[in-house]
Amino acid sequence: MLEEMLTRECINLNLKSKTKEEVIDEIINMLDKAGRLNDKEEYKKEILKRESQSSTGLEEGIAIPHAKTKAVKVPSIAFGRSLKGVDYESLDGEPSKLFFMIAAPANATDSHIEVLSKLTTLLLDDDLRESLLNAKTEDEVLDLLLSQVKEEKEENHSNYQDGNIEVLAVTACPTGIAHTYMAADSLIKKAKELGVTIKVETNGSTGVKNRLTDEEIKNAKGIIVAADKNVEMGRFDGKNVEIVPVKEGIKNPEKLIKNAINKTAPIYKSNEQSSGVATKKEKTGFYKHLMSGVSNMLPFVVGGGILIALSFMFGITASNPNDPSFNPIAKLLNDIGGGNAFFLMVPVMAGFIGMSIADRPGFAPAMVGGLISLNNGGGFLGGLIGGFLGGYVIVLLKKLFNKLPDSFEGLKPVLLYPLFGIFITGALMYGFIVDPIATLNSGVTEFLKSLGTGNLVLLGIVLGAMMATDMGGPINKAAFTFGIMMITAGDYAPHAAVMAGGMVPPLGIALATTFFKDKFTKDERDAGKTCYIMGLSFITEGAIPFAAADPARVIPASIIGAGIAGGLSMLFGVQLPAPHGGLFVLPVVTNPVMYLLAIVIGSVVTAVILGVIKKKIAND
Repeated sequence: MLEEMLTRECINLNLKSKTKEEVIDEIINMLDKAGRLNDKEEYKKEILKRESQSSTGLEEGIAIPHAKTKAVKVPSIAFGRSLKGVDYESLDGEPSKLFFMIAAPANATDSHIEVLSKLTTLLLDDDLRESLLNAKTEDEVLDLLLSQVKEEKEENHSNYQDGNIEVLAVTACPTGIAHTYMAADSLIKKAKELGVTIKVETNGSTGVKNRLTDEEIKNAKGIIVAADKNVEMGRFDGKNVEIVPVKEGIKNPEKLIKNAINKTAPIYKSNEQSSGVATKKEKTGFYKHLMSGVSNMLPFVVGGGILIALSFMFGITASNPNDPSFNPIAKLLNDIGGGNAFFLMVPVMAGFIGMSIADRPGFAPAMVGGLISLNNGGGFLGGLIGGFLGGYVIVLLKKLFNKLPDSFEGLKPVLLYPLFGIFITGALMYGFIVDPIATLNSGVTEFLKSLGTGNLVLLGIVLGAMMATDMGGPINKAAFTFGIMMITAGDYAPHAAVMAGGMVPPLGIALATTFFKDKFTKDERDAGKTCYIMGLSFITEGAIPFAAADPARVIPASIIGAGIAGGLSMLFGVQLPAPHGGLFVLPVVTNPVMYLLAIVIGSVVTAVILGVIKKKIAND
């Protein structure tokens, strides 16, 4: 059967691609040219959808992009090789050289899926990978694979004969073709090496295989759930259960098995019946929603922030038509970056948090909640509240409207959810959230005025810390407004502390992503590079994605570093007459060398704290 799925026309031993997307396009074109697809664009859409869930770039130079969709005409495998390697966002961070793209039709048979899954597990073998790297012709590749893959029933995923099983595992990935079975085989292989008996239930494309029994669950020492989609979890109530993404089963099987044997995983507490489903603990669900908002907000932060920074190159006030330094290009850059991209940042974050919670109906109410926060001084913290509020309002409405007759089903997404969802979310934001934040804002401003007459160093510490507290929210804006007010009164020292404090969070994070790489994901490290630009340009909002993703660590570290920078700025007697600009206004700063020193010290402190308190990223 494999010879029908992998043909010479679908093998390329010399890929020309230099990026991940180019690899995907080149191999998809190969499948399309060979007549294996019904709709090339739809298939690519499904491939990218799978990649957005987690990269299919594995370790040892292998990548297995795959999709199961009606866009596939016949079950197919395409093989591509790049001896130079391509950055495919692999688990080990190394370039990928061997690419197997799996195309499964929506109605793929069990036998087809079994052949595909068997092939993916064989790629764990070092000798096979080495042989594929050294193959000279397409026929040699075919011979290598055909000799090892035979039409046979899927083997039991276990290594026991009789008696109790020490470790149980469940593996599942969204598509149910590649990672599901690779994780299962990786766990079994490592268990054999460790002398541990294991049984693995696979939740694949064709259903559940090797299902765990109640008796096995009762007697097992520990359970591993390596899954990126819902699996039955209620049956594990009261057991030590390690819940991880499916790629952890491929990458770290030894750690997972030892944790299961030693019963170091948390006791799973289920609120569901045995037929219920869940893949993650409650806090993981919250984190998933949060990251959905942050990741979709990130392009607005990066693109808008850099455009604003570029506008400063023409002069700090060059975007103001009434200023002598006015430049139309500076105005264009600032209007696009600040007036539009930054304006959308918080509402977009809120909208995608709501969508993650309640699917598409949650997007509109949550985005409106974020916009209300933005327009009324709530900042990104208010946007977070609006996002979760909008999402859970829709969850509640779904339960309430579930009692309506079936004839109302078509009206729910187009009328009932948006109408009641937006109204309830907006009413709650205006009625209970916006006013308290505004009161907090005015109270903080009055507090700063009282500090200004006392200890100036203390004032600098407080102003700097405030700039890092909510990074563009009401507390940040209160400090910034106070600094501007002091400039108009002829006192230029407070605003120097304000700007120093505002520059530290993105700069400190940028340094941390550079020098403590194992504490950040690849996406975060990439975003960290832009934080250098935004930090030097006094765009504190560059730190928001990091603060939103890990507030318990990032915000305190930023506050400490920013407070130190603000206090040192006051101590050194620095004065700043310009309202904005960061590094671009250094020529008008008094005592610029000591000012830079204050910012550097604060940034380094933030970076070091993050390097110490943040946990290592296990999947990067």
